[in-house]
Amino acid sequence: MKNFILGLAVLSTVLMKAQTQIIAHRGYFQAQPPTTENSIKSLENAQKLKIYGSEFDVRMTKDGVLVINHDEHHGQMEISETSFKELEALKLSNGEKFPTLKNYLKQGKKDSSLKLIVEIKPAKTPELENEITRKTLQMIKDLKLESQSEYISFSLHICKEIKKLEPAFKVQYLNGELSPEQIKKEGLDGMDYHYSVFQKNPTWISEAKTLGLITNSWTVNDAAIYQDLKNQGIGFVTTNIPDQLKNK
Repeated sequence: MKNFILGLAVLSTVLMKAQTQIIAHRGYFQAQPPTTENSIKSLENAQKLKIYGSEFDVRMTKDGVLVINHDEHHGQMEISETSFKELEALKLSNGEKFPTLKNYLKQGKKDSSLKLIVEIKPAKTPELENEITRKTLQMIKDLKLESQSEYISFSLHICKEIKKLEPAFKVQYLNGELSPEQIKKEGLDGMDYHYSVFQKNPTWISEAKTLGLITNSWTVNDAAIYQDLKNQGIGFVTTNIPDQLKNK
């Protein structure tokens, strides 16, 4: 009887670990009241949800300041060709200041239970990609957020550079063209692909899990698609509706 109870406890632990975890895409911005994606307020909203993590996008200004923004442009200004002082003059649509990575991370540090999913955006040259990667990792280390942070990028070069600088950091590739076996050969920790990639390659989630890789999918805003991915045993989904999916 004792062994049976122990077995149930172990099975329960395994099932808990196998549950699909939720990551807020660019924070939780479709809240009530709504706010702006990649804003510090959207990160605060995600912290209140008690989910696994919150994703955000890192870019670098012309004068080397790391900022949070998904698009290449802030208003009409191209971020990589504009100084931070000029960019800062234009506030976000919710009235917040244009966020720096440093201020964003300081807010993230207020809740150690929420993982910070750091997407480093591709840059125009490998040299610039190396610079933004090095500066991002250094800021995270300076703020002692190493254990709270995980990394994703559409740039394979950036992914490999992170692993080169910090082999223990978790890194997932976003672009979608590499098989689980190729991801493993590149020395990365996982694949974070658009859900359509997994629909076209229905064996990839199970293959990735067999190889010990992290599996994640973006941007899952449909409950049926989420359920299908969950049934396949995906580890994580990134979504604009974290409040709705976290209890499904």
